Amino acid sequence: MKFKAFLTENGVSLLERRFLPALEKMGKVCHLFLTRDHTIFLHNLLNGDGVQSIAQFRKEALFDDYRISSQNEDRIAFAIDISLLYRALRSSVSICSEFGGGGATENRLQIKLVKKLPPNCTQPMPFLTFETKGYKSAVIQDVPISKPLSRAQVLELQTALDMAQDLPQTLVQVPDLNQLQSYVDRMKHVGDLLNVSISKYGDLHVQISTTLITLGAEFRKLLVIGDKAQAPPEDQNLSAQTRSQRAISRGDAQSVQVSVKHFSKSLQCHLAKPDCAFYGIVPPGACLTVIFQFFIPGTRQTDKSISLHCRLPVLDPGSS
Repeated sequence: MKFKAFLTENGVSLLERRFLPALEKMGKVCHLFLTRDHTIFLHNLLNGDGVQSIAQFRKEALFDDYRISSQNEDRIAFAIDISLLYRALRSSVSICSEFGGGGATENRLQIKLVKKLPPNCTQPMPFLTFETKGYKSAVIQDVPISKPLSRAQVLELQTALDMAQDLPQTLVQVPDLNQLQSYVDRMKHVGDLLNVSISKYGDLHVQISTTLITLGAEFRKLLVIGDKAQAPPEDQNLSAQTRSQRAISRGDAQSVQVSVKHFSKSLQCHLAKPDCAFYGIVPPGACLTVIFQFFIPGTRQTDKSISLHCRLPVLDPGSS
């Protein structure tokens, strides 16, 4: 089982300044899944508890001189502490910058899997190692990882990953995540459960209800991808709550209940600097899905080398 590659300048920027800060908010530990073509960070796919997040990169987006081999179809997976990975990367980048000025080949950041014998241990332990080679010296940062997953465990992880790719039939685009975050921050003080409804008309409705107060926010006429419909004219002057209920009864909307804490946590993915986000409900109310879209810099074209999406567990089956 072998893996080594050199992080590119773009790869360092993506991980250090965008994705690792976001993924750190999703949970302390994740699985890192390496394949021949992709590097994938996975949260909560095997235990099903909490927000599932999947950040996937084509190898060219992060690395060059990428080499991987294993007896499991060149697939390697292990658990890793995101905070330790982030700290090691920042430290290595800082050292790399101090070494700078001696030419590109002298100053590259290599990442690889190794086994080492830690102090006071009798058995070698696996590490993900960053190595910065300067003109006269090399600096090594070791990040401890779990024992690599077995063939059966990798298959289980791959199956969970395949299942997590199910897309909602209707997705609505939320262009301003900061505005949504501000609403949810206020709602957190009211209750723990958030009702989310999404209609084919392009409406996103979020609401918290207690015995004393109901607090909600509605985003209307959003861009719809997938199944869409025209909103009935007679509904235009009704309240948001009534419109949402009528759309659900017609089969033009779905509603689910999720944890406010989970919803707020998924919004932390704005740290990865997506260009926009889409919300949808996988039928029949299986989960609330958030898909973050990234554009090729300077264009409005989707960057297909990067993907990030979250799946929020549903606390109530809702209605569809």
